[in-house]
Order: sequence, then C-alpha cells, then structure tokens
Amino acid sequence: MDWGMKNRLSKLIQKDGHCFFLPIDHGYFQGPTRSLEEPAKTIKPLLPYCDALFVTRGVLRSCVEAVDSKPIILRVSGGTSMVGADLANEVITTSIEEIIRLNATAVGISVFIGSDYEKQTLQNLAELVNKCEGYGIPVMAVTAVGKEMEKREARYLALCCRIAAELGAKAVKTYWCEKDFDKVVKGCPVPVVMAGGPKCETELEVLEFVHDGMQKGAIGINLGRNVWQSPHPVAVAGALQAIIHERATVKKAHEIFNDIKNKK
Repeated sequence: MDWGMKNRLSKLIQKDGHCFFLPIDHGYFQGPTRSLEEPAKTIKPLLPYCDALFVTRGVLRSCVEAVDSKPIILRVSGGTSMVGADLANEVITTSIEEIIRLNATAVGISVFIGSDYEKQTLQNLAELVNKCEGYGIPVMAVTAVGKEMEKREARYLALCCRIAAELGAKAVKTYWCEKDFDKVVKGCPVPVVMAGGPKCETELEVLEFVHDGMQKGAIGINLGRNVWQSPHPVAVAGALQAIIHERATVKKAHEIFNDIKNKK
C-alpha cells in the first residue's frame, strides 16, 4: 500500500484497529434534519469522542473549523432528495480536485444494490476509486437501501459489502443485522463499519447492537442520528467510545452513559 494511502487510513482507523466516525451528512437528501439544523452547535461537544467526521463539502466549509479539525470523510455522492422519485438515483457530486483542495482524509459514496440504479451507483464507485487511487485517497462505500429498510438482512448485506470491496473500496459502511452479521463481515475482505439506520428507541438498544457488531468483527461505527438525536448526545458518544476503544461491556458502557448524563 502506498505511503499516502496508509497514512490517511491510519488517521481514520486508530492503533487499536477500531474507529468512531460521526456522520453529519444527512442534510444532503433530508434537508435540515432534526437536531442537525445547526451542525456546528451539534458537533462541538461530540468532537472529543469521535475519530472522524463524515460530511458534505458545503457543511464542511461553513460549519467545521479548519484548524485542528478531526479527519474528514467527504460525502461525494448525491443528487436526490426525500421528496424525489428515487433516492438511489445518485451521481458523483464532487471532483477529485475539490477532494484534494479540501484535504479530505477519505471520501464516502453510496451504492444501491438491487435498485433500478444499481449499475449507475456501482459505476460511480468504480470511477471514484479510479480517480482517488491515483492520489492515495481511500474510498468508503456506503451500502444504502433508500427507504426499503427491510433489506437489512445478512444475505443482502453480505452481497453489497463484497461487491463494494471487489470494486476497490477500502472500507464499507453497512447496517448491523441481528442474525448472521458475522457472516457479513467474514465475506468482506476490507474493514466493515456499522451504520446506525433508523433511530433506536433507547440508548441501551444502541449500545447493545454496537457491542454485538464489534464482537462479530466490525471495526467501528458511523452513527449519526442515534447519537445527536438522543436527549443526551454527549453521554451516548462517551459510552460508544468506551465500547469501541476500551472494549467496554454493554453494562459498563451503560454505566458510563449514566455517569456522563448525570454530570450534565
């Protein structure tokens, strides 16, 4: 692996082999998402706990401090919205020149396997890998399912992850599933990072699925709504960091959650 690629990956994946990415890119198709209306205020207390931000170029420039910032995973696909006909009809929105200009540590792009736009989004991924490999910039593929959340089962997710890896993604963001998630991870030759999916009912539920996924081989998380839409986002972030980087049990992480919550 080239020095530049290895260096960038080392900024994202910590020495323990794990990572905590905080996505705040939801507005690219949802608009002013609840609790993310003012991204700068939302992320400020959470930055000490995460390893990188997943963000669009517009919010990066307007809401993220350039000095002493966390590593940036730049969202570079889009072109659709919640009110449009199909969320899967995405294109690459950001040039390689812009990616370099913003000093992105990595880039992220969605693929929609099984949709009407499967070939288009996989071609987007392949083209992005072709361009970014020349500059040592890692690509994270996001196995998106649009509005069809029932697709979050192991056989489908394993298919998505493997295809993304085969096309050159250096990491894959995918959904946790209760059954056979270990098979999803084992079938993917690059690191798997867990997505949050729909907002969980309780903070304990978040801690439980993250812990389970880590035990089954995921290297970390890319969780947004289940962190910053919580009534106690800093407490959730602290508890998740303990699971990811301190190998905390669910019980210990929940104690950390309560300790931080009660101090606020």
